[in-house]
Amino acid sequence: MATVVDSQTKLKKNKRKSLNLWPALFVGPHLLLFVLFFLIPSVYGFYIAFTKWDIFTSPEFVGFENFKTILFDQDSSFYSQFWNGLKNTFIFVVITVPFCIIVPLVLATALMTKPKLYGLFQSIFYLPTLFAISAVMIIWQFLMSLSYGPFSNVFGFDVNMLSTQPYAWIVLVVVTVWWSIGGNMVIYLAALNGVPKDLLEAAEMDGAGVFRKFFKITLPSIKFQILFTTVMTTIAQFNVYGQPLMLTGGGPTDSTRVLLMDIQQNAFGKGISIAGISSAMAVMLGLCIMVVSVFQFLLLRDKD
Repeated sequence: MATVVDSQTKLKKNKRKSLNLWPALFVGPHLLLFVLFFLIPSVYGFYIAFTKWDIFTSPEFVGFENFKTILFDQDSSFYSQFWNGLKNTFIFVVITVPFCIIVPLVLATALMTKPKLYGLFQSIFYLPTLFAISAVMIIWQFLMSLSYGPFSNVFGFDVNMLSTQPYAWIVLVVVTVWWSIGGNMVIYLAALNGVPKDLLEAAEMDGAGVFRKFFKITLPSIKFQILFTTVMTTIAQFNVYGQPLMLTGGGPTDSTRVLLMDIQQNAFGKGISIAGISSAMAVMLGLCIMVVSVFQFLLLRDKD
């Protein structure tokens, strides 16, 4: 009996000695920030979507009234705001995401063939991602200006592209792609460095061309990185806000006004805040992001 008790005591002591607090010290601050600045605001924002609230008074629970207004009440201005903003957001996502995936992949593949210029051009293409969005938009406002911009003064282009369609959409797409491709390109460069060289050499010995090697060996080898960048880029583009706000102001005639602009305007930009409506719009946008992300994951996942 004493032997059993001694063995149990030794096990408890060993468990205490093996208890390592270092992981908790590293994870703890991040977990705390996640709970304080993401989880709690998200849960509270979801609750506010079911209330009538102007920020200054206590929320009044109204059930699904806000969702009925933005989804079905055609006489309400919030109905037109929501559907117009959601439509423009989807247009932006559909146009920009393919460019933000394909362009950095092409650049990364090209850089792999030029090892001497690898570091230089990697820095050049990645540099715009380090700029704040306000700085990027100010630069492009200068470039697009009819008064002093190079497009009008040097090339003689006399159309205000920021207030004329389809140029407004073209500028938004070009700016977004130029600003954001660096991050995906770095991921693809790391992935391409991990493609088995023996497979590429064997395929070349069998007479496979450049395109055949790329589509049959390279792409399948980096499919998980492509899945990751596709999903993350889609989520990022659904949350577009700064580009249309600072470049086009949502114009011309609200044709580039995305949903986040209406969400911000309804919550903070008017004399009377309509936080419940704004939160309902945000919840619907979040559901759209979730559905699209799940669809992408199912479409691009490894079927094996």
